[in-house]
Amino acid sequence: MTLSEEAHSRLADVVELQPTKNSELQDRWGMDSGSDVHSYLTGQLADYTFRDDNSLIRATSEAADLVDVEPGVEPGEDGDGVGTVRVTALQADVIEVLPGPDERSKSVVAVLQALREHTDRDPEVDEVRSALQRLRRQEAVEVEYRSVPTFRLAVPREDLTVEIKD
Repeated sequence: MTLSEEAHSRLADVVELQPTKNSELQDRWGMDSGSDVHSYLTGQLADYTFRDDNSLIRATSEAADLVDVEPGVEPGEDGDGVGTVRVTALQADVIEVLPGPDERSKSVVAVLQALREHTDRDPEVDEVRSALQRLRRQEAVEVEYRSVPTFRLAVPREDLTVEIKD
């Protein structure tokens, strides 16, 4: 199947953002709804994308070879857990201020306060929440539910390679 230039570009987005969801692709592609994204995926990219057990959108290995883009997540050297994540600068800063896997997890607001205290960032709470959820989908961050959801790194900081993409 030959892909149009637009389809090739959008497939590269899926590879880069995976695991991802409709709303992220909707924002990236400037579409009006998640339904539009679903229709595009099933109509134009059905041979190259699939939904995993958590209903997140992923690209096939053939797709990654076709577009020659690094996937958003690469497994660690032992094949168990995350080794490399490709993230935005804000997400990289979130990783820096999050507690490690053996430490007490922090709420979204506590992460926001840590960002404001330890970086020159002053993001909105929704930006921090979105960054944490993206890192969670990449399996770099885990959530613990207490009175509110709280977050910490899923792997030791030294076992995680962070590459910033812009």
